[in-house]
Amino acid sequence: MSKKTRRITIDPITRLEGHGKIELFLDEHGELKDAFFQIPELRGFERFCQGRYGEDMPQITQRICGVCPEAHHLASVKALDACYGVEPPPRARKLRELLYNAYIFSDHLLHFYYLGGPDFLLDVDTPPQERNILGVINKVGEALGKEVIKHRSYGQRIIEAVGGRSIHPVTALPGGQSKAITPEEQKDIEAMLQSCVAFAQQTLEIFKDIYLAKGLFRDLLDDKDHSLPTYYMGMVDQEGLINFYDGRIRVVSPDGEEVELAQADELLELIEERTEPWTYVKIPFLRKIGWQGYTAGIESGVYRVGPLARLNVCSGIGTPLADVEYEAYKDFFGGVPVHATFAYHWARIIEMLTAAEKAAEIIQDPELMEGPIRVELGAPGEGVGVIEAARGTLIHHYKLDEKGIVIGVNLVVATTHNIAGISASIKEMAKSVIHKGKVDQGILNRIEMSFRNYDPCLACATHALPGQMPLVVNVRDPSGEVIEQIVREEP
Repeated sequence: MSKKTRRITIDPITRLEGHGKIELFLDEHGELKDAFFQIPELRGFERFCQGRYGEDMPQITQRICGVCPEAHHLASVKALDACYGVEPPPRARKLRELLYNAYIFSDHLLHFYYLGGPDFLLDVDTPPQERNILGVINKVGEALGKEVIKHRSYGQRIIEAVGGRSIHPVTALPGGQSKAITPEEQKDIEAMLQSCVAFAQQTLEIFKDIYLAKGLFRDLLDDKDHSLPTYYMGMVDQEGLINFYDGRIRVVSPDGEEVELAQADELLELIEERTEPWTYVKIPFLRKIGWQGYTAGIESGVYRVGPLARLNVCSGIGTPLADVEYEAYKDFFGGVPVHATFAYHWARIIEMLTAAEKAAEIIQDPELMEGPIRVELGAPGEGVGVIEAARGTLIHHYKLDEKGIVIGVNLVVATTHNIAGISASIKEMAKSVIHKGKVDQGILNRIEMSFRNYDPCLACATHALPGQMPLVVNVRDPSGEVIEQIVREEP
C-alpha cells in the first residue's frame, strides 16, 4: 500500500447476520480509491455434511443461520425430494407453504424494524449504540413498538405450530411432513394471520409517511448514483407471479427482457463462481454474459436476487392487497425493472404483505386439513432444491449414494448471489460521501446503510466448493508486527 494511501476499516459491520468488515482506501487527495466488502470467516458446511444420512440434512443445514433456518430447512428437504424422486402430497405442500410464508412475513418484519429501520427512522448522525430497535421504539412510540414485537411473535408461533419448533423447525421430511396441524391450531393461526395482514398494511403506511417523505431515504431513492442496472433473478409460478416456495427461475436483463426461464435442476448451469484472495465468499455471475468486474450494465454478468429482484422478474404478485401496492410501486418508478438499490426496502414490505395474504389463503384451504402427509420414497440419487429465501434465491444440491449417505453438497445462498452487487453498492456510497479525506461517524453510517439494503446473511454465504480457496495467513509477533505471510493461491 502506498504511503500516500489512507486506509479506513469498518470492523465489525453491524445489524446483519454473520461477521464482515469494509475496507476503504483513500488517495492522496482524500477521495475514494477503492473499497472492499470482506467476509473473513470460513464455515465449511459442504465438507462436514459429507458422510451423513441425507435425511439429517434439513436439521444440519438450518444451523447455518439463526435468522433464516426455515429457508435452509425447506430448501434442503426439496433437494431430498428430488434425490428420492418424489413429490410431497398436496397436504404436505400446503403445510410447508404455510410455514414458509409465515417465515417470510416474520423475517421481513425483522429487517424493516430491527435492522434496516434504524437507518432512516433515526437521524444518520445518531450514535451507533442508539441505532437499534430501542431507538426505533423511542422514535415511533411504545404502542407501535408493542405491535412490532407482537406480530414478530405471531410469525414465530405459526412456525412452531407447523414446524414443531419456533426456531430450527423439525417437521419437513423427504416426501412430505412428519405431522399436520389440529383444527384448534388452524383456528388460532387464522386469527393471527388476519392481524398480520392488517399490520403489514400499517407498516406500508408508515413507510409511505416517513420513508417516502422528503428526507435522506427519498434522496437516496431518487439519486442515480445509487442505482445499479444489473440483471435480476427470482422464482415465479406458471403465471409469472411471485412464489416463494416453488416455481421456475426467471432472469431478466437490465432492460427488463427475459434472458432465462429455467427449472430448478437447470439453475446451476446458468451461473459460474469465482474467488478473490481477500474474502471467503464465492462471487457468482451469469455464465453466458461473463465476468466484467464489480460493474453493472448489459455487458456485465452481475445479477441480483431478493425482494427488489423478485418484483423485477414477476408479472404480478397474486394477492389482492399486495397487487395494489405493487402497482403503486411501479407507478412511482415509471415501471419495472427498478434499479434503485434503496428500493429493496419498499419491495421487502410489499412482500411482507404478500406473505401474510398468501398464508391467510392457505390456512383456509381444505387440502391443508385432510389427506396423507407423506409418500413412500424411491431410490436415492442426486437432486437440487431451490427456494426463495427472504434474502433471495437459495440453492441446495445434494448427491446421495445407494444407502442414502451424502457424498456431495453444494450450497449457493442469496447473499452469495448478491455479493458483487453489495460490493458495487458499498463502493458507490463511499465514493459519494467521502471527499477531501473527511470521514466521520455519519459518513460511516451511510456506508453501512448501503449493504443493509440487501439484508445480507454472511454466516450463510461462506462455504467452500470442492477444491481449494485462496488463503492468506499473517503470522505476527507479540507486538503485532507481521513476521511471516503464508499465501495459498487460487488453483
